[in-house]
Amino acid sequence: MSILDLSRVLSPRSVAIIGASRKEGSVGEAIFKNLLGADFQGVLYPVNPKAVSIGGVRCYVSITEIKDPIDLAILIVPAPTVPDVLRECARKGVPGVVVVSAGFKEVGGQGIELERQVREIARENNIALIGPNCLGFINTDPKVRLNASFAQRMPRKGNIAFVSQSGALCTAVLDFARGKGIGFSKFISMGNKAVANELDFLRALQDDPMTDVILMYVEDIVDGREFMDLSRHITGDAAKPKPIIAIKSGRTTQGAKASSSHTGSLAGSDDVYDALFLQSGVLRVETVEELFDCAVAFSQQPLPRGNRVAIVTNAGGPGIMATDAAIRHGLDLATLTPETEAQLSRDLPPTANIHNPVDVIGDARHDRYESAISAVIKDPNVDAVIVILTPQAMTNVREIGQVVANAAADMKKIPGAAKPILASFMGIVDVSAGVEILEAAGIPHFVFPEGAARALSQMYAYRKDWLDRPRTEVTKYKVDKAPVRRVIDHARADNRNYLPQIEAMEVFAAYGLPTLKSRMTKTEDEAAAIAKEFGYPVVLKIASPAIVHKLDAGGVILDIKNEAELRRAFQKIMDACTALVGKEKIWGIDVQQMSTKGVEVFLGAKRDPKFGPVLLFGLGGTFVEVLRDVSFRLAPIREWSTRAIIESSKVAKILHGYRGQPADIDKVAECIGRLSQLVVDFPEIAELDINPLSVYAAGKGAAALDGRIVLSDQPESKPQV
Repeated sequence: MSILDLSRVLSPRSVAIIGASRKEGSVGEAIFKNLLGADFQGVLYPVNPKAVSIGGVRCYVSITEIKDPIDLAILIVPAPTVPDVLRECARKGVPGVVVVSAGFKEVGGQGIELERQVREIARENNIALIGPNCLGFINTDPKVRLNASFAQRMPRKGNIAFVSQSGALCTAVLDFARGKGIGFSKFISMGNKAVANELDFLRALQDDPMTDVILMYVEDIVDGREFMDLSRHITGDAAKPKPIIAIKSGRTTQGAKASSSHTGSLAGSDDVYDALFLQSGVLRVETVEELFDCAVAFSQQPLPRGNRVAIVTNAGGPGIMATDAAIRHGLDLATLTPETEAQLSRDLPPTANIHNPVDVIGDARHDRYESAISAVIKDPNVDAVIVILTPQAMTNVREIGQVVANAAADMKKIPGAAKPILASFMGIVDVSAGVEILEAAGIPHFVFPEGAARALSQMYAYRKDWLDRPRTEVTKYKVDKAPVRRVIDHARADNRNYLPQIEAMEVFAAYGLPTLKSRMTKTEDEAAAIAKEFGYPVVLKIASPAIVHKLDAGGVILDIKNEAELRRAFQKIMDACTALVGKEKIWGIDVQQMSTKGVEVFLGAKRDPKFGPVLLFGLGGTFVEVLRDVSFRLAPIREWSTRAIIESSKVAKILHGYRGQPADIDKVAECIGRLSQLVVDFPEIAELDINPLSVYAAGKGAAALDGRIVLSDQPESKPQV
């Protein structure tokens, strides 16, 4: 995919509006009025063969009639005519086009073919095309001032860029942002993404001096791997990192259809997007309100150095609400130093609470707030402050708003000592005067304190989990690919896509994954001899390409302690499985060394059709699908992420030694890294799971007790059970 240069498109010096109109209420009229009303700093050329002028500006019959160079053409014409108009733009040498018109792939049928034509024309002529079926875009840079959209009005200038796949959402967001006093640097509607997509816009925004925070609404991502690489750079590795905050719709959509392995029934597309965002440094939020709560906090305040928050309030109830929300979102309530509490005791009335949360009491005026904020913000145990105000009859919200603004300004004057201050002046009407002062001073304001705690927790998580994370690479292990190729080729020759445990274990061992002694046999006598060689206790498992869920089929018997038990177990398994699938589909019985007791975890992988191999980790055993303690990451996985995927699961607490001895987490991380290398090296592997991987005490390693592999592209070869 070629990389588009959107610089002249987003900051054009000349714009042709093809389909500009005088018809009241039309899109052509709205866009041209917006361009005029925004005080565009370049030259406008309306194109309409049926009009002499529009809005007092001379009109042209076609774009080819314009003698001057055109940087951007906006197409507001019927969908069937777009290809011909686009060819005219190509002849004119226009580098960028916005197709506002609808009627393409979103309507199906002929619209799909029409969009294909548009894409081909644009690519053949090196045209950076935005849309079709989009709202347009806005650039508030004073040097440009371009409102190339049919939104109702130009937003105020700000340092937040918004990129959306939904044009309808854009209009609502603009209205919401205007009500909240939020400004934008760029505001972009991507539409159908026939040519320009989220990757192109991220590249354009990464070095944009007007943009400090990037917001996204996406319904899909065209290239997950490239998105991850680009976003990792923007959010963490660039000289000036910029947070990316995203809403991905479709969280409740059912994932991929259940397939023959545990992994197939767990790995839905939304889980993959979660993993993609985690590995990209992108913060995923649930609602538009949360999106902008975070955006305002990130764009206006410094990141906290830690998670210790102090709360200053004039009401006990909201202080408790803020405390609960802070703890729930991973923040800690700061323990104030004795010196801070002594100062608060001197400055506040006896009825005030000098411990965190600091309650200055309902009749507090601005001087009491000033004393409290000044004391806690200087406390070395405090990393951030949330100021809460409930309007009382004696409260001057304007003066208190100014106190908060002054405190933030004073803090910013101290090099390296800046701490974020967030405010919640609870209400709408009675607190509006104070809120205006907060917004003018760049203090993030939230109607309720829970929003402030949530936004602050995202700021802390971005610093701790992303900016301050160790930079590691993908570990390359010494492995033996030959046995894996041999096993896969053998299955292909048999027209099979399922590798039973006996073959899966051979694959795992070739990649250094720990396995137990095991050997397959067809006879009871040979099974007894193998068990004697291994030493009791042992496990017997059916070996059949037709049986996936061995336990459900009666194909597994554990903890066999002697030969007599072994012979009874052998016959029992053979009888049950023969009755189920027939003797001809049974290879034999696998005799396996019995594992010592350990923590059982699950390792898996699934090849997503869009993003490639995805790794899974979580609680192992027979209830893996019921309890769903599973974390996801895209492969190949970096060394730091092998730890992060473990720590993001609930089973991590057990591995760390909950009511017991710590388990060998180092070995688990190594197994995840080796599994990642395996599924990257062999794209034929569609699904894989190791369940369970028994993890022993720290330093004692682990062992894969059971596993299965499903290969891709083998029709009519699904296991029966």
